[in-house]
Amino acid sequence: MADTETSGAGRTQPYLLLATTMLLWGSGFSSSKVIVDHLPHSVVATLRFGGGALALLVALRLSRQLGGARRRSSPRDWARAAGAGVIGVFAYNLFFFWGLSLAPAIDGSSIVPVMSPVLTTAFLLITRQENASVARVAGLATGAVGALIFFAGSAGAAGAGQARLAGDLLFLLSACCWAAFTLSGRRVLAGIEPLKATTYATLSGAVLLAIYSAPAATEVAWQDVPAYVWLNVVFVALGPTAVANLLYYRGIHAVGPASASIMMFVVPVVGTACSAVFLGESFDTVQATGAAVLLVGAVLAVTQGRFRARRPDTAARQPTS
Repeated sequence: MADTETSGAGRTQPYLLLATTMLLWGSGFSSSKVIVDHLPHSVVATLRFGGGALALLVALRLSRQLGGARRRSSPRDWARAAGAGVIGVFAYNLFFFWGLSLAPAIDGSSIVPVMSPVLTTAFLLITRQENASVARVAGLATGAVGALIFFAGSAGAAGAGQARLAGDLLFLLSACCWAAFTLSGRRVLAGIEPLKATTYATLSGAVLLAIYSAPAATEVAWQDVPAYVWLNVVFVALGPTAVANLLYYRGIHAVGPASASIMMFVVPVVGTACSAVFLGESFDTVQATGAAVLLVGAVLAVTQGRFRARRPDTAARQPTS
């Protein structure tokens, strides 16, 4: 009985970690929007991931002092993690925060977490790493229709127009980057612990963001930034960045990118609720319809109508010795 309970807990734990990740990410959209309203988007990205990198470096140091992270990583392992950071931290956030400066947070909370698993699934099907069932193809087609409806609604949204559409397209580019980041997770984690991989990826992306945002940072009147903005900076750096990214990598390591992507559907619910409550944002009828069709298609494409968790590929797991 004890072995059965332990086994059940072991299967459940990765999904609890991923659920926590999605709650943090969902809340991060509205919190980031507050910061973008006061600071240049590139500077906000740097603050968020620069702070996240510092927190992860401290965590890595403490882990070593406590006897963790004993596996020695090769320069190739470091390079893979750093390369993942270029895509999943630098490029993703460059597009994301740029989009956030043009479009409401509620748009990003629907596009990014829903399109990311759709794009991940599409790539797995195209490369024949997953089976192209009727349900999956139908789901991808439905999701594409929903996305078109959503973007059409963005273009015609009152008081926003082309700026909102441009922001939503930037959100789509950030979703492409996140899908690539997710797909690279198993390969990155083949020879390096999740904490190390997350730290190196976040650090490399943060350095590039700092270089890119330096000119804009010199023009900021830092003394005029309100205290509540700094509180949001601390929150997004620690919660949706340092903690969430670490838990996400652990989740990918345990259940694989396809199953981890399913959990992304929690994010739009949390993000939409936070945007509505804290920012007073909302969709028009066309956008709401598009978001609903997109979400239905995404769920169908990724799950094939079945929500049973897959068993991870043991060959891809990180050695424990």
